[in-house]
Amino acid sequence: MAKKASKGSSSIKIVPLGDRVVLKRAEAASTTTGGIVLPDSAKDKPQKGEVVAIGDGHVNSKGEKIALTVQEGDRVLFSSYAGDEIKLGNDEFLLLRESDILATY
Repeated sequence: MAKKASKGSSSIKIVPLGDRVVLKRAEAASTTTGGIVLPDSAKDKPQKGEVVAIGDGHVNSKGEKIALTVQEGDRVLFSSYAGDEIKLGNDEFLLLRESDILATY
């Protein structure tokens, strides 16, 4: 379960608990389809990213541990206000519950 949170040279590890997932958000587009360069203030944060770490699952009403359906490396879409942004070293991640993930692609 304890996987590196980034693929770079960082040695920081993050291990989400329970049904939480750590994502690396996709980069925001820096130009429009027409070629206009966007300033940082005009960029929308993408609602998609890649799963870099997962928790060990959630506990159902019977006390049984249920594994998460997403896996590390999955590309996912999530709701716009989901999760908490965290910064570890030079990397930024999004920590959210699996239920905030809408789809994989």
